[in-house]
Amino acid sequence: MNPKVLILMGSDSDWEAMSEAKKALDEMGISCEVHVSSAHRTPERTGLLAREATGRGIEVIICGAGAAAHLAGVVAAETELPVLGVPLATTDLRGLDALLATAQMPGGVPVGTLGIGKAGARNAGLLAARILGRADGAIAAKVREQRERMVREVEAKDAALQVRLAGPEKK
Repeated sequence: MNPKVLILMGSDSDWEAMSEAKKALDEMGISCEVHVSSAHRTPERTGLLAREATGRGIEVIICGAGAAAHLAGVVAAETELPVLGVPLATTDLRGLDALLATAQMPGGVPVGTLGIGKAGARNAGLLAARILGRADGAIAAKVREQRERMVREVEAKDAALQVRLAGPEKK
């Protein structure tokens, strides 16, 4: 199966957080390719990965980076594909620097910005699935299943809480 999503990260140390995007895609049965490519240390490679993505069947790109976090912006400047940016907490600013750098793109170079860290990476994978699901009924069905599973999990947690709140005298 050809990958539909490209996950890029600025450093291999970003994998701990960015693996959550891959896990979310795996849950949806969406194949992806994953690469380390730095906007600053390997700009030509990063640009090439972005420019050639469409020709490889990629439909969404997820980029994770910390600090100045220009990876998503550099990629967005090189492709017309949707780019989702995940700010990572790699400095003493705990990801706020990356969040601002990812969200504050100049007009004309859009980057969909997710939350900082692992939760943001997971949401990037889920958002990529929703984007792909607009044109793929099988993916859309998996997105619905994931949402329904979340509902059941919350309802089960609430039921367990209600039992605990009722106390031993009301059981």
